[in-house]
Amino acid sequence: MAEARRSTTTSFDAQLNQNAIEDGRRNAGMNKYTLLCALLASTSSILLGYDIGVMSGAVLFIKENLKITSTQVEILVGTLNVFSLVGSLASGKTSDYIGRRYTIVLAATTFFIGALLMSLAPSFPFILAGRVVAGIGVGYALMIAPLYTAELSPAMSRGFLTSLPEVFITFGILLGYIINYALSSLPGHINWRLMLGLAAVPAIGICLGVMVMPESPRWLAMKGRLSDAKQVLGKISSTEAEAELRYEEVVKAAGPAADDGRNCGQWVWKELVFSPSRPIRRMLVAAIGLNFFMQASGNDAVIYYCPEVFKAAGIHRKTHLFGVNVIMGLAKTSFVLFSALYLDKFGRRPLLLLGSVGMAISLAGLGLGSKLMESSNSRPTWALVLCIIAVCADVSFFSIGLGPITWVYSSEIFPTRLRAQATSLAISVNRLVSGAVSMTFLTISKEITFGGMFFVLGGVMVVATVFFYLFLPETKGKTLEEMETIFEDRTMSTCNYRTMEMRPM
Repeated sequence: MAEARRSTTTSFDAQLNQNAIEDGRRNAGMNKYTLLCALLASTSSILLGYDIGVMSGAVLFIKENLKITSTQVEILVGTLNVFSLVGSLASGKTSDYIGRRYTIVLAATTFFIGALLMSLAPSFPFILAGRVVAGIGVGYALMIAPLYTAELSPAMSRGFLTSLPEVFITFGILLGYIINYALSSLPGHINWRLMLGLAAVPAIGICLGVMVMPESPRWLAMKGRLSDAKQVLGKISSTEAEAELRYEEVVKAAGPAADDGRNCGQWVWKELVFSPSRPIRRMLVAAIGLNFFMQASGNDAVIYYCPEVFKAAGIHRKTHLFGVNVIMGLAKTSFVLFSALYLDKFGRRPLLLLGSVGMAISLAGLGLGSKLMESSNSRPTWALVLCIIAVCADVSFFSIGLGPITWVYSSEIFPTRLRAQATSLAISVNRLVSGAVSMTFLTISKEITFGGMFFVLGGVMVVATVFFYLFLPETKGKTLEEMETIFEDRTMSTCNYRTMEMRPM
């Protein structure tokens, strides 16, 4: 009887302690310094967004000025995405070795060199070389921005802060559209060079911004620099109690490395790929699947080749083509801001499922409108309007779901010891699929028409919706250190729950 009372008291105290921890997390406000650091880190994502937006228009002038074929256009567009695979694969090891901050500097510097090469290129091989270099920089930026932000963010606002990279990607796309529209009236041998060369400007700003950013406290703890980690947590936490609580969680998650500074990254691939535990395997399936479907949805290709699609639909004036792009960019920007603001309120799963269902319907509508335009000599205005509405809806639903949530989810679910390299692996799949889709989009569309291509992409999003429903658990409000418990075997969790029910009170 006495033993039962002691057990009850221990369980009660443990529950009170857990409740106090949960209350501390919920009451933790968003520190202004943390917000500033997240904004500065996320700025590196503008590099990809600007390239996607500006290249959709610049490629029309490059094609005329350098006299290149449609196949060369596909290679030119897709090369950046393919070689960003190199950057994203290398970024995991790099960020574990030199730190998160200096990886951001490396990403911006590499892209800066690529932008200069592209803007000064006298021929197709030279501009292709510039896109190879810029692609590597983009690969680094795509992995490190959400990962750094996730490691700095408190649990209750991590969704908002970690979705900021997608906000900046979207803003970069809109900025690229606006630059296209503004410079389209310049001579054809000058305008595209300015369009591509201006990408060097944000790269310089990113390198300067890193000077006021701290290193990730989780990376510092993993390197055994506990006093530095504690100091950073004091700056990015709203209260001393919150800082202390986060410090304890970070040290516990860092494990042996927190004691001796040993680099845990050396055995990552064995634990991650060759002999993963059940939770790690599920995390990997979720992250890779999410990144695969993000690009298999064809969103990047739709944005890159939107002018080609509407050119085929009967809009030939470049200012009109770029005007449609600006409308699409405004719609995309509005909805990504909505998703970022409400991600921590509604959760990852509801917005992801809403976005994927909406994309499937929008792509079906775009396919229908394109088919009607292709089969009719008169090109009915209502079908053109349907295409414009559908493409705006497609990118808007992408911005609600897959766009921001892919970066948030991929960077938050893995344990500290695996996070950098596991995230880089998932994003490498993202880049590989993006390159494959963008380099084959026009070729396949010629065979099955644009309408047929959009129907195929709509079907992909139906499969994606089923995958998300089955394999992605909710992570809202959980700390990075709690993720492994979410991905534990469901039958084990059920058994544990029943055991707790049967325990004597």
